Amino acid sequence: MIMYSRVNSSAATLTKNRTEDSITPASGMCVTCVDGCIGMCEIGKSAYRGHEVIYPQPFGVITTASEKKYPVDYSDFNIMGTAVGAQGIEADSDKAIFPAVNLEVKIGYDKKIKFRYPWIIPGIGSTNVAKNNWEGLAIGSALSGTGLTIGENVGGMDMEATIVNGKITDTVDLKRRVKLYKDNQRDGYGAIIVQANVEDTRLGVQEYAIDKLGVEIVELKWGQGAKNIGGEVKVNDLKKAQKLYERGYIVLPNPTDPNVIKAFERGSFKEFERHSRVGMVAEESFAKRVEELRKAGAKYVFLKTGAYGPADLARAIIYSSKYKIDMLTVDGAGGGTGMSPWRMMNEWGVPPVELHSLLYQYAKRLHEAKKYVPALVLAGGFTFEDQIFKGLSLGAPFVKMIGMARSPIAAAMVGKTIGRSIDDGQVPVYVERFGTTKDEIFVTAAQIRKELGDDEFEKLPTGAIGLYTYYERLGQGLRQLMTGARKFSLEYITRNDIASLTKQGSEISGIQYIMDVDKEEVEDMFKKL
Repeated sequence: MIMYSRVNSSAATLTKNRTEDSITPASGMCVTCVDGCIGMCEIGKSAYRGHEVIYPQPFGVITTASEKKYPVDYSDFNIMGTAVGAQGIEADSDKAIFPAVNLEVKIGYDKKIKFRYPWIIPGIGSTNVAKNNWEGLAIGSALSGTGLTIGENVGGMDMEATIVNGKITDTVDLKRRVKLYKDNQRDGYGAIIVQANVEDTRLGVQEYAIDKLGVEIVELKWGQGAKNIGGEVKVNDLKKAQKLYERGYIVLPNPTDPNVIKAFERGSFKEFERHSRVGMVAEESFAKRVEELRKAGAKYVFLKTGAYGPADLARAIIYSSKYKIDMLTVDGAGGGTGMSPWRMMNEWGVPPVELHSLLYQYAKRLHEAKKYVPALVLAGGFTFEDQIFKGLSLGAPFVKMIGMARSPIAAAMVGKTIGRSIDDGQVPVYVERFGTTKDEIFVTAAQIRKELGDDEFEKLPTGAIGLYTYYERLGQGLRQLMTGARKFSLEYITRNDIASLTKQGSEISGIQYIMDVDKEEVEDMFKKL
């Protein structure tokens, strides 16, 4: 029996079954639920912690994604190679080598933004795990020449922000995030993007970022793959919860209620929940907002949408075409970075392969109708170069980049942790085999030191070196895969560069079943015998 979901116990909610080897598949309950159990499972924990168990735990130091096994995912496809010729370079064994593969991307309706690699971090917002790792993420992304999106609620969550007549006029955190990226950007590669949801729009965050911080790229947000509700975080400070409530956020329980205040102070609960409102998409208001942002000085306008149904996906790409959106990111179900309701993350939305296949179909229809097709970005669980190749191939020629968030955060966190262990003289044995200094442990250290110079290298946070090094690995791995397919520049990747290992995967995606690949060419070869 295939089980796609796990129910009632997960490391994400710090729960487990008492009888771990004997569980009822449909409910996830122990086959024998015993009176006297202290409640280790999700049902049991919900009996005493209630709504707290909706969310992955512990908040602020983890990133989370679905553990649901979808019937089809990117592992259902294999990358095809060939022994013949080369595209994008001369078919010469001395020239067609993988270091010669060009991974640069340029996107934009009119003016072009250039990236060194075909991936981007599509939105890291106000969660603590993002804020606490921003140095590594911003500096590492900038040095790598990739894109980084400042996600929703960063301005509104800034307790030091100045708000006059309901509009942000100054910030500390948003200003810091933009500056860290821009100060480390090299040769015009990469981009810092400021995203907005309902609350951000009301606060005028994007107008502030354009006018005061020199931000050129803004992104409208319809949603994400992890959830179909607004963003949320937890707040363990009463004064902060009250201030957020005053700023118009939904804060639960109500931090201004005297009974709630007393309950918090006596320790009945330790965290408030701050929620964002869901947006209401309509073409007229969408067009109006795009025009407002361009009049405010935005040089590029992006859109990010989530794992909604086909009609909403069609709206996203049609509106993007009609109003000349520079880039559209489509995030499949199951992804996530910060705080999303756990069951929602597992059980809602269109999974990545299905959603991305629909996106390709809609992009193709626009193209055939001679309409503008924006640069497309696929997101939803991508982590390594093989998946990046498959995503680019599945959506070729319309998909230009892949969105990743959890894995870059992981790389930055590991880099940061290694740096702390070096400073403390407590390098773990697993790492110590490579050395005890930054130059010994990080394989890209010599390259970065040469490019930046000794003084600048020594100032670099190790979180940034960790992200840069992870990206360097992805780059080399992708170049190797592309060389095997004889594609030496991204524009030569096609849907024929992957094959489906299953009939179901082929039916969903339109990608050839592996036993049908090259069938006509093979028949022609045999006919000539």
